[in-house]
Amino acid sequence: MMQFQIGDIVSRKSYNNDILFKIIDISSNVVTLKGVDLRLYADCEVEDLKKEEVKEDPIKMDREIINKNLKSIDLNRDEYFYLPGKILHIDGDEEYLERCINFYHDLNVQAFGLSLKEEDVYKYISEYLNEYNPDILVITGHDAYYKKKNDKDNLENYQNSKNFIKAVKMARKYEKDQNKLIIISGACQSDYEELIKAGSNFASSPKRINIHALDPAIIASSVALSVKNESIDLLKLIEKTKYGSDGMGGIITNGTMFVGYPR
Repeated sequence: MMQFQIGDIVSRKSYNNDILFKIIDISSNVVTLKGVDLRLYADCEVEDLKKEEVKEDPIKMDREIINKNLKSIDLNRDEYFYLPGKILHIDGDEEYLERCINFYHDLNVQAFGLSLKEEDVYKYISEYLNEYNPDILVITGHDAYYKKKNDKDNLENYQNSKNFIKAVKMARKYEKDQNKLIIISGACQSDYEELIKAGSNFASSPKRINIHALDPAIIASSVALSVKNESIDLLKLIEKTKYGSDGMGGIITNGTMFVGYPR
């Protein structure tokens, strides 16, 4: 039998090796996995694993996503100056948080990152909103919809949706206006409808699918780099994410970037 170690990149034979995971724990014959690019936890038996080689550097792939986003942002650098919206990104996963913060910085967007367990975010959200006073708030991490229970309207059938919803509601107590504080919330398979009802501008996941680690950051950076008080093209924005409207959705929202003159 092939030997596996923590940190190995693998896929699952029972799922046709469709998703790459990193091994984060091994206990007897059971292995705990975390998605390389998807915000997903899983576990399986060792026999189900296939060792994989990572052919492309995730950082290089992130930069390709950045280039895709920058193509649609036409900033006149000769005469004007720009002040993008400020982002506060709260993430239940430290690795994904680091990737998102690097993503923002590569786009020259001011962003502050905090790693908090999903169930703790609502307790501290008001404190951090007061401290950082962001234009855009991202609340993400990990989630899951337990499909075997076959009731997507029951919040008990989700790993963390109710925690995200509590955090969004607390943030809306801080700022009710959805164009003064833009909220992006959710993770893989989250209860999209309830997150929108709670006050999110954008949320996952309309089709209860997995989302890419950078999807919330793609939405946040695009809003940060869109002109203040001008409506964003909602369909074009959603299509920038990995799985489009299956993975992310939202409401028509204004940009947050000030444009000044002269440079």
